Amino acid sequence: MKSLRSLQVMAYLRDRKHCSVQDLIAHFQVSPATIYRDIDELAERGSLRRVRGGVVLRELEEPVSEAAGSTAHFLARINRNSEKKEKIAQLALGMISDGNIIFLDSSTTSLYLARALQKADLSNLTIITNSVLIIQEFYLFPPHYVLISIGGNFTAHLNSFLGKSALDNLQQMKIDKIFFSAVGLQDGKATTFHEEHAEFLRRILPLATQRFLLIDSSKFGKAGLFEICRQQDAGTILSDKKVPIEIF
Repeated sequence: MKSLRSLQVMAYLRDRKHCSVQDLIAHFQVSPATIYRDIDELAERGSLRRVRGGVVLRELEEPVSEAAGSTAHFLARINRNSEKKEKIAQLALGMISDGNIIFLDSSTTSLYLARALQKADLSNLTIITNSVLIIQEFYLFPPHYVLISIGGNFTAHLNSFLGKSALDNLQQMKIDKIFFSAVGLQDGKATTFHEEHAEFLRRILPLATQRFLLIDSSKFGKAGLFEICRQQDAGTILSDKKVPIEIF
């Protein structure tokens, strides 16, 4: 199954928690055989569970068997710590004003912010993103928003476009605010497990007038392999809990 359709099916299910097979067939305009293949693959990955006549989203904290670098792992992370991410998204929403030009990274927390923006009523808002899943949901945003996707090398397990062409596109743009995330915050450093992702964020953070690190409390005291930035360069840290002083 194509990675993009995996993301689309999970995005559709995430908003509904459960749905029938007929709903999926009608929404995606594909054959029953195609949908059943998709369901079987996503069920094997641990992303959803089959029930009579339909599917349901897996429990939020249920572990999946896929490796951390897989597309299935990314899909599972969308629903992990959802209440914390929703709280952070609301905090971030309060930082966005009419007329802003913002960049949303490909993190699952930025996806929650994007979904909050779908329900907001801001004027002259421009959203730039390298997130494939946010791009796939562009049709859900208010029609008066300006939405810009950047090109680059598609990296499925990160749900993003990265690389030189993505950076070149961004460097031509004026950005008021960047919203990004990390896998951990420890010793005053925001980190990730992926070198190319870290390099991409390091290069784009200086492009924005304001920076906002979106990080839930489960990531406090944890660290990835590659540094994104020091705490003092992360801008404003938005979290569901107060950040402990000892991790700085």
